[in-house]
Order: sequence, then C-alpha cells, then structure tokens
Amino acid sequence: MEKRKRRGLFVTFEGGEGAGKTTLMRHLYDYLISKGRDAVRTQAPGATQVGACIRELLLKRYDLTTRTELLLYLADRAQHVEEVILPALKGCRIVLCDRFNDSTFAYQGGGRCLDRDMLHAFCSFAANNLTPDLTLFLDLDPNVGLLRAKRSGTLDRFEEEELSFHQRVRQTFVSLSKEEPHRFYVIDATQQFDHILEMAIQKIELLL
Repeated sequence: MEKRKRRGLFVTFEGGEGAGKTTLMRHLYDYLISKGRDAVRTQAPGATQVGACIRELLLKRYDLTTRTELLLYLADRAQHVEEVILPALKGCRIVLCDRFNDSTFAYQGGGRCLDRDMLHAFCSFAANNLTPDLTLFLDLDPNVGLLRAKRSGTLDRFEEEELSFHQRVRQTFVSLSKEEPHRFYVIDATQQFDHILEMAIQKIELLL
C-alpha cells in the first residue's frame, strides 16, 4: 500500500469583527516558534503581491457589487493557496491562517445571502480542494465586536455594515461549527485573553 504523503498542519482562525483572531494567531505563532516548531502565519486577503492589491480593493470604500466582491476574494484565495499555503504544508510546516473559506460562507453567504451550494463549489475550486485541519472560531456578540473594532481606528467596508449583516455572519459561523464539530473549536471570545490563548495552545498541541 502506498504511504500517505506527509504534510504540515493547516490551522485557520475565524470569527466576526473585533473577535481577536489576529491577536490570537500572533501569540500562538510566537508560542510555536518559542517551542522550536516550524510555523508560518499568513492572512486572507493580502498575503501575496497579487493579494495585497486585491485587499486594498476589498477593504476600501469602493462601490463593489456582491458578485465582484466574491470573485475578488476567490482570486486572492487561489493565489494564496498556490503561492503560500500549499508550499508550506508540503514542507511539513504549521500554517496559521487568518480567515479562509469559512469567512466566505459567513460573509458572502450569510451576510450577502449568496447561494451556499454555489459558494461551496467556488471555494473548493479556488482553494484547490484544501480544507483546514483545525479551525479556531472566536465567537462574539456582534454588538461587542463592533465596539472593539470602532476603538481600534478607521472602519473598513465590512465594519460599517448594519448590525443585521453581522448577526447573519455570526449565525453562519455558529451553524458551520455545528456541522463540522471535528474541525471547529469554538472559543468564547469574551473570556480573558490569557485563557483563550491557553485553550488554543492545548488544542493545537493535541494535533502535533
């Protein structure tokens, strides 16, 4: 029997605005490096040269149609997977990624009300059928998250959406976590950060 090809560990960080994904990812990365682990951290959109241009289009206040927005995210993901994520996984590295396909299901599916089956097909194509080994979902009431986002500075296009939009985003994340409990690890983002970090460390250590 042919041996299964070895690859690294793919961990994604998901959640609504102000949930603390980026902060958690940065601290988890620092922890892994301190333990001698070969890790790389990346984000979507904007991790590649092409992606940086796409990110600027997406987060600025351009009047993008819903379909244009979706296709820009998919273009970023296709480049991101081929240029950054897959090479790192093939090198048996731990990849920490701020947002992936689940954000598309939540924001463009739940938030923008696009067809779920279509999104699954498009996301699978853009990601070359790659799925995370673990998804850390920081769950937070949008009212709290948006207040956090406002304190951090200038709001982007998504942070300026109505509360109902962000409520649909959160509900979609919650639904996804219930559909794939083996992949999702749900963390209450209202807890003290040290406790959140410790929970994430314990979970990822079980997979290493």
